[in-house]
Amino acid sequence: MNNWIDLLIILLILSNFVMLGSSRLAVCIRTLAIQGILLGILPLMIDRQDLVLHTTLVSIGALIIKGIVFPWLLFKVLRRIGIRREIEPFVGYVPSLFIGLAGLIVSLYIGSKLDFPAPESVADVIPLSLFSILAGLFLLTTRKKALSMVMGYLVLENGIYAFGSVVLNKVPVIVELGVLLDALVAVFIMGIATYHINREFDHIDVNRLDNLKG
Repeated sequence: MNNWIDLLIILLILSNFVMLGSSRLAVCIRTLAIQGILLGILPLMIDRQDLVLHTTLVSIGALIIKGIVFPWLLFKVLRRIGIRREIEPFVGYVPSLFIGLAGLIVSLYIGSKLDFPAPESVADVIPLSLFSILAGLFLLTTRKKALSMVMGYLVLENGIYAFGSVVLNKVPVIVELGVLLDALVAVFIMGIATYHINREFDHIDVNRLDNLKG
């Protein structure tokens, strides 16, 4: 069982590196869909021996919303804006990968120092969640396209969800579903905003929008 959890963690870590190193927005959206599916499975793997309705509902909700609904909304926005690549981000893709590697090392170090009341079998989920949060923050602050920033926000939220999956049975289901609903509303709103920004200004490069301040 631990081997399956380790495989999920490795795949989630690799998906973060794909997000950091890819300029193609469609690839990033598909990677987010894979992340959502893996995150939906993760709580079921962690609590397989003591599976309860709470865990099952949250997992199904995460899989549907993160693995299907979010990517569908993002692809819908992508088709409308007609943008295919993130061009000239504030930090290049190769440096982003090296920074991501440094973030992973830091996350592993911090995770090893935390005295967290979690089973040893899922201890590696903590560094994964920290790395996802750092990767999401990095994408959110270094990409120029608004759609890329939306995806950075989702990666960050995925990290928070991964952390919550470790203590899932100690948190009421309404809290977990509330987090998913908040994320859904945020993506919906940001998707609409991105579409209208592109329609009015013919681009969604936030760096160019900043020039309007002058």
